[in-house]
Amino acid sequence: MECIISIELGTNAVRVYAFDMKGNTIGFAKGSYPTFHPHPDYSEQDPEQIFITMLYVLKNFLSEKIHSKKYNVLSVCFSASMHSVLAIDKHGVPLGNAITWADNRGKKEAQALRGSPLAEAIYQATGTPIHPMSPLIKITWLKNQDKEKFQRTYKFLSIKSYIIQQLTGAYVIDYSLASATGLLDIHTRKWDPQALAYAGITEEQLPELVPIVHSPGKLQPQYRVSLGLSADTKILVGSSDGCFATLGAGVWGDGKATVTIEDSAAVRVVGTNVLQDKKGRFFNYILNDRYYISGGPSNNGGVVFEWFAKQFGDFKNAYDIESCMDELITEAATVEPGSEGLLFLPYLLGERAPIWNANARGVYFGMNINHEKKHFTRATVEGILYEMYSIEKMLQEYHTINHISVNGSFATIPFCTQLLADIFNKPVSISPNANSVSLGAYLLCATEIGVFQNLDEAARSIALPDTCKPNHYNHGVYAKYYSIFEKLSRKLSDEFEALASLQQSGTAIHHAINT
Repeated sequence: MECIISIELGTNAVRVYAFDMKGNTIGFAKGSYPTFHPHPDYSEQDPEQIFITMLYVLKNFLSEKIHSKKYNVLSVCFSASMHSVLAIDKHGVPLGNAITWADNRGKKEAQALRGSPLAEAIYQATGTPIHPMSPLIKITWLKNQDKEKFQRTYKFLSIKSYIIQQLTGAYVIDYSLASATGLLDIHTRKWDPQALAYAGITEEQLPELVPIVHSPGKLQPQYRVSLGLSADTKILVGSSDGCFATLGAGVWGDGKATVTIEDSAAVRVVGTNVLQDKKGRFFNYILNDRYYISGGPSNNGGVVFEWFAKQFGDFKNAYDIESCMDELITEAATVEPGSEGLLFLPYLLGERAPIWNANARGVYFGMNINHEKKHFTRATVEGILYEMYSIEKMLQEYHTINHISVNGSFATIPFCTQLLADIFNKPVSISPNANSVSLGAYLLCATEIGVFQNLDEAARSIALPDTCKPNHYNHGVYAKYYSIFEKLSRKLSDEFEALASLQQSGTAIHHAINT
């Protein structure tokens, strides 16, 4: 028997899946790792901890689910969250932690670039909005604010590039993940000279650009022995989690979009053309030599509801966050749509699309004496989904959307799926595999092996039954509340900026007093 392994290096966890040659899931394993916030706006992860966690989870999974059942592993394919930056020295040793997508320390650098004549040229070339999320801005911040580390850096890698280098010895990055850096010209498929010059780096300081089907080489001997894999097992560099999530959701052709909500969230469409937006609101990421994934990302997905559960949920069993969240959802379902006039702006981590404001903050609006915890719970969920709707509305200016496919652990909660259908006023399907990132990795491997002729055929093999029909009355209610949500997000922009300035001043004073 033969199988394919996918390894997803997610925001807070590594997920390992195995598929048989028909795409059936053989097994799944997960291992978590923390994100550190040493200062306001900082989000970092320990690359060694991620690597060790990945090895531990993969080794145990192979032993328990694959080798014990005599499966032969044909391919191992990687995916990862986007926008991470890890500085390494000439020996390949990390110079501190990796900076993640959620890091907003480069707000001033992003603002300065947006105000320069270069901004539009770089966005049109790279397809990546000017925002602290992008490696372009992160590296520029290091150049300006941490000159010693910047000077010592031999290469700037993504987390996935680092993991693959550890396993195979090759410094590579696929076009898909590279197209999310703000450094790649997505039209020429080469590093963009203007972006490199702005960041103050050269091509030699970045990994080699390769297609998503590229094999960086065999596993190094010590890992082949430890993992029990054959020298014939093919390693594929793979793609980004966002591109694979879209492929695995079967969102192919006109009229379809996918909504992914894990810790972060996004709304995406597939096309053969770049969506040229003069306001610079979309991302346009490369999937392969023909297709682009376009859309908008949100910082504030399931991580916001998890925050709410930790602060206000009842933990009947210590550390049982899943049961706590389930109980909150059950209570929220007893509240009428609109949460009886309570609205929530979910910007706990600043925000990307559609407002692209790293200083945005969370707001509960409309509270009155009759509101209870269940109203706040429902308003929190509705706020997260209003944000998804705002991205979908933006995309519809350029791309017709008649059908939504959802994936991700938060989006596929039945309560949330029905709310999505009602708010969007469109039929919503749940992807056959809740983690469509891994399914996308399988489809790529299966195509490369010859199971499918191309990615078109692979994507169209995913059946999308309509599982939730919209309640049109509820949509009418949500449309009225969404109008207020949208206005608040714009009107509070100045107040968001003022709060951020106060926080920065307070942090500076505190630092001065303690030093």
